[in-house]
Amino acid sequence: MCPPPPISGGSISTDLRVNERIRVPEVRLVGPSGEQVGIVRIEDAMRLAAEADLDLVEIAPHERPPVCRLMDFGKFKYESAQKARESRRNQTNTVIKEMKLRPKIDQHDYATKKGHVVRFLQAGDKVKITIMFRGREQHRPELGYRLLQKLAADVEDLGFIESNARQDGRNMTMVLAPHKKKSEAQAEVKAAKAVTTAAREAEREAEAEAEKAHREEHKKTATAKKPRRRSENLDPDMEA
Repeated sequence: MCPPPPISGGSISTDLRVNERIRVPEVRLVGPSGEQVGIVRIEDAMRLAAEADLDLVEIAPHERPPVCRLMDFGKFKYESAQKARESRRNQTNTVIKEMKLRPKIDQHDYATKKGHVVRFLQAGDKVKITIMFRGREQHRPELGYRLLQKLAADVEDLGFIESNARQDGRNMTMVLAPHKKKSEAQAEVKAAKAVTTAAREAEREAEAEAEKAHREEHKKTATAKKPRRRSENLDPDMEA
């Protein structure tokens, strides 16, 4: 008799046969805690599932006999769906940006291009650097190589060389990859935005409190008009 297949904690397809859909004379049964029950008739396995208020799930249909396990299949499907949604939420697509330079680029343009590369790496994206050669420049590949190495050195705090410089016709390319994963970069950007928003909100609240205090102080110090007496409004001869 061949030994039973190991029951791992890996994922189980939600399309497997369950309960009455299992149409074999006998199965190798695994208990709800992973314990080996042994080979039993399908009727006995169904009875044990009913007594335990669980489902009989065929987890290894190609074994002889098929391996079935007692479990709460509805709960399992729900938890699997939750894990799948969480995995999709945390999954980030790898984006490769491209930056093109000329081998004899001036310092101002180089600084601008480098700024874009820095921004891409900070966002967690890879960057493909392309040096474009024209005319006689194709006979001076060392110019492009030195420029690529200089750029890699200037941004080494943010990224590293994932693909070394290589000649491809009239172009020379190199790929830089960020040190941080995109999810980490996005989390940092989100945290920075939250801090900025909180600081602005606190500043607005402070300004509102200061304005309120100023109005109250002005109200206290304002001189009330002195009411005129009735005699000041009448002719002295009329009071006699």
